[in-house]
Amino acid sequence: MVGEAVSRIDGLLKVTGTAAYATDYAIKNTAHAVIFKSAIAAGKILDIDTGAAEKAAGVLAVITHKNAPKLNEKGGIRGGALLQSPNIEFHGQHIGVVVAETFEQARYAARLVKVNYQKTDAKVDFEKHEKEAVMSKEKDKADAVRGDVEAAFQNAEFKVDEIYDTPIEHHQPMEPHATIAVWEGEKLTLYNGSQIVNGAQTAAAATLNLKPENVRIITPHIGGGFGSKGGQWANLILTAVAAKAVNRPVKLALTRQQMFNSVGLRQRNRQHLRLAATKDGKLTALAHETTTHTATTGEYIEPCGDCSKVMYDVPNSLISYRVVPMNIILPTYTRGPGKSTGSFALESAMDELAYQLKIDPIEFRLKNEPAKDPSSGKPWSSRKTVECLKEGAKAFGWEKRKLEPRSNRQGNYLIGYGVACGTYPARQRNTSAIVKLTRNGSDINASIELAASDLGTGTHTILAQTAADALGLPMNKIGVKIGDSALPPAAGSVGSVGAASFANAVNDACEKITDELIAKSGKQFFVRPTAAQLMISENTSEFQTRVDAKPPTDADKFSAHSFNANFAEVRVNDATGMVRVNRFLAATGAGKILNPKTAHSQIIGGGIWGIGMALTEESTLDPRRGNFVTRSFADYHVPSNLDIGAMETIFINEDDKIPNKLGVKGIGEVGIVGVAAAIANAVFNATGKRIRELPITPDKLL
Repeated sequence: MVGEAVSRIDGLLKVTGTAAYATDYAIKNTAHAVIFKSAIAAGKILDIDTGAAEKAAGVLAVITHKNAPKLNEKGGIRGGALLQSPNIEFHGQHIGVVVAETFEQARYAARLVKVNYQKTDAKVDFEKHEKEAVMSKEKDKADAVRGDVEAAFQNAEFKVDEIYDTPIEHHQPMEPHATIAVWEGEKLTLYNGSQIVNGAQTAAAATLNLKPENVRIITPHIGGGFGSKGGQWANLILTAVAAKAVNRPVKLALTRQQMFNSVGLRQRNRQHLRLAATKDGKLTALAHETTTHTATTGEYIEPCGDCSKVMYDVPNSLISYRVVPMNIILPTYTRGPGKSTGSFALESAMDELAYQLKIDPIEFRLKNEPAKDPSSGKPWSSRKTVECLKEGAKAFGWEKRKLEPRSNRQGNYLIGYGVACGTYPARQRNTSAIVKLTRNGSDINASIELAASDLGTGTHTILAQTAADALGLPMNKIGVKIGDSALPPAAGSVGSVGAASFANAVNDACEKITDELIAKSGKQFFVRPTAAQLMISENTSEFQTRVDAKPPTDADKFSAHSFNANFAEVRVNDATGMVRVNRFLAATGAGKILNPKTAHSQIIGGGIWGIGMALTEESTLDPRRGNFVTRSFADYHVPSNLDIGAMETIFINEDDKIPNKLGVKGIGEVGIVGVAAAIANAVFNATGKRIRELPITPDKLL
């Protein structure tokens, strides 16, 4: 079954509305909580009057910094806002929770709370404070220098020296962050969308000063997360605090508007990219210097230079980061963190330099293909960039592209072609799994159990496929239990480690249970039997085993990545500047594809977000107050069906067992990497105008 385009086994639950998400559980006597937020970006609360709210109909409790329990602010919850002090660090910081019998009552009462602030000057204008940026505190963000960039750049005949800007973006999963908290004595159950189940358990326990075994996270289905549900935020803890305060279950769901200042964001990145090359197209220097912002209470920096470290063979390079603390919520992981934003700068600059050299941009990239990882000197476990470029170009019809911009016109529309590459690391993380087998006559059934998560990408299905092959059973005889911290601990659905970690653990467990059944039989077999056959032949009614799977011991000796090549055809209205992506094709080398159907869906999803990144998505701050003026889908524009043209995917055959036994590399992140640059490059090919600031809106083209 592995490698087959199988429909999702949880699909029927999804389309009939019976899949249980965080707030879908029918818990008796549930109260409702609503968070209320700061209306200033910096300062402190002088007084907070909750009297009217407490007297409102149905209100059970109003919790603020005045009566909140003491929490461990270093427990692992991101972004602070745990009601532990009157200090305000960003606009929209949580300052209280109302708990009532109904959601409507809680929402109404929250509006009755009166707050008196002492304002201080807030840092919210990046343009104003950019020059205050300093070196990062993170060790992996120290300046990475190879060779002499300055000398090589100064001596080069052909070079690019430009600034590329990407704006603040927000995760906007279909399911906003939501939690139900249920206390039973000192034991706490949290129904919550968590990309890392055990991470949420650990963070919640540490913050609430509980033992990890006293906290249970239940999250079998997640309505998207894109990194925002990778770490946990204050809303999770405040739900538990509210439930404890009223001594009954409490449900708390963020509104779409609250999502903009509650669960992180993709920070704004200003990237200074310098490239130099010889006249025959060999790169001699690359400098990628990122200036960005973080929160006043903590640091997170997107690794924008990661692609620049590994994509091309260049003897002299510099990767650096500078950051300024600002009164904006802590940034966090967002799909393809650093690689999606960094590839926009790198791959746009590569296109600019190729045009200077009058070399086809694919040929230019092929000329600079590295034989080993330039950043570490490690050999590649495998690298399919060349195949992605060549096979993608053939399927896309790249030979129709014209070198000179504005050379392809259809009526009022200018047509342009663009290409860009991308990469993302391939890794396996420690994951445990249990396999249980039961027999009733000749009917064998299996249960696969681990604390994995499914963001909606198909985890249930690929694990059933993996187990079916390894056990010798049809898929309809495989039950998959995931999304519960009471199950064996597992890696998270983050950083493209989920599929590789989960599937390898399940495969190892199935191999182990087969070995144990063979040993239990005391027989020798000329042909290795399946676990299902052994259950019957040995008349075994029940059998189970557990495995604690780890990455191969030699994996770190190699540089393992997924690679892609993205091809875009755009149509630009010469009169209005409106851009439409007519066609988009992604060619991806990502190891063994467990399920082409779900993999195709993930690459399409990454491509669509990349189109949004290129053309529409931008979170805008009011520099006077520090609040986001984009607060809903009415003004934060994500692509819809009518915005998207033909989307195609190609997977390059790749057998790479170095990162893990099954050769799975992961595709959740790489699908967005390079997409925005491919579109920007196509816009230049169509119009002759190079847009270096996303999104590419009509005003920038006219």
